[in-house]
Amino acid sequence: MRRYSVALIKGDGIGPEIIDEAVKVLDAVSVQENFEITYREALLGGAAIEMTGDPIPEETVEIATSCDAVLFGAIGGPKWDDLPREKRPETGLLKLRKALGVFANLRPTIVYDELINASPLKPQVIKGTDLIVVRELIGGIYFGEPRGYDGERAYNTMVYTREEVERIARTAFQIAMKRRKRVTSVDKANVLEVSQLWRERVTAVAQEYPEVHLDHLYIDNAAMQLIRDPKQFDVVLTGNIFGDILSDEASMISGSIGLLPSASLGEKHGLYEPIHGSAPDIAGQGIANPIAAIASAAMMLRYQFGEEGGAERIERAIRRVLKEGYRTRDIASFDAKEVVTTSEMGSLIAQYASEL
Repeated sequence: MRRYSVALIKGDGIGPEIIDEAVKVLDAVSVQENFEITYREALLGGAAIEMTGDPIPEETVEIATSCDAVLFGAIGGPKWDDLPREKRPETGLLKLRKALGVFANLRPTIVYDELINASPLKPQVIKGTDLIVVRELIGGIYFGEPRGYDGERAYNTMVYTREEVERIARTAFQIAMKRRKRVTSVDKANVLEVSQLWRERVTAVAQEYPEVHLDHLYIDNAAMQLIRDPKQFDVVLTGNIFGDILSDEASMISGSIGLLPSASLGEKHGLYEPIHGSAPDIAGQGIANPIAAIASAAMMLRYQFGEEGGAERIERAIRRVLKEGYRTRDIASFDAKEVVTTSEMGSLIAQYASEL
């Protein structure tokens, strides 16, 4: 039997609820696919601040780096918004990403036919959309030095090295080889020297993948094109800050941020999480949508463990649940047969994943 270890970081708000459902589904699939997952829980964000005073205790780093993968819920909330930057929950997450060395953030956007009317865009514009944003995660302006703020003047530094760009570019091209063989690289090379380096190295890496078509877009045009015709995109490759913005924009094409997963990959470690936040206003009410967390678990099986069969089971189960009209409250107005709780949605997906 194949065995894997997973660090569970449930976090704040709805994080514990949705991660519990992801574990439920993973346990059901592991029986069918003949593998075993052991879990170790760790604290991060507001939950860690309350228990230890630190948004990322050393024990969390030890657990995360010693396990095969990390499955993460969400962090943050108004309770901790006024803390100094180094003590905020979000700083803990940035430090975790750095400790894991996860440089590639993958955010797929898929439009389910059953929820096509949930999108603010016209159905004829978005039907068939299936793209993935590949975002460089541990470089760029979020991590560049020097940085500072003295009350009168603030500054940040955007930095990328040749190695960092080539590493994320290869990830994007490798993913494209398993999809529709098209990469769109997004930069601002007309005004930023960092983007000039980006475009130069992406173009060089493209020579290693002659089957993949590469084109380039400036970030402003890419943001417009993503709304105008999202179906034109397959793999969107970009840096940290541009990817942060574009992936959130892409998430709204699907109609609900509660549907979309993400994976953050490094040379050794992987961090898997829904793209939505902690939603403290609905925490504990049993109405959160666990599909994004469950789909993140499917990405973990595929990208970290090579368990393609298990990943496909989960993804088919999600489609079946939606096709049969089961909805959590956030998507309840779109062809719902029955509105279900967080736990009920997880149980349905686990059941269907076991049957498929």
